[in-house]
Amino acid sequence: MQKSKTLKGLLTASAVIAMFSTVGVQAQTTSNAEQSGAASQTEAGMKLSAGDEKALKDMAQANINEIAAAKIALDKAQSSDVKSFAQKMVDDHGDALSKVQAVAGKKGVTLPTEPDSAHKAMAEKLEKQSGDAFDKMYMENAGTKDHKMVLSKLKSDAMNIKDPDVKALADAHTPVVEQHLKSAEQMSMKSGK
Repeated sequence: MQKSKTLKGLLTASAVIAMFSTVGVQAQTTSNAEQSGAASQTEAGMKLSAGDEKALKDMAQANINEIAAAKIALDKAQSSDVKSFAQKMVDDHGDALSKVQAVAGKKGVTLPTEPDSAHKAMAEKLEKQSGDAFDKMYMENAGTKDHKMVLSKLKSDAMNIKDPDVKALADAHTPVVEQHLKSAEQMSMKSGK
């Protein structure tokens, strides 16, 4: 009976450690660390592949970046169309981020929590703009450029994602990002005339 409790305790501790350390899991689950394929097979039940984890983090980062830029636009945009677009970005990307966070929680993946350095720099530039110049810069960067980049990354990641939950997220996000890009491009064409 005592051995059973000790074994159960060790297994529980091992599971907790596995959630936080891929290296630790590999060391515990395989005696030959060079056989990463075997280690991945052993971990498959608990841990995402490096590619799937990266895809999940990329999706979170894209949503965080869009939400941050859109919040600036809600405050500074002059055009009601740009404000409406920004509100849609906050709503849609906020919803998407919640879904990514839920999957990451189940999979034991730590996600980024703030915009990346490129988007922090863009936010600083946006903060210095006002009026039409702000609207144009926001729509060119957060509207068109970012959505093109995210769409490209989503499509390339989706072809390689193995985990069904992560794949479902990528598949669900792709049409939303496509619609955002289409809306941004249509707004740019209207304002460019």
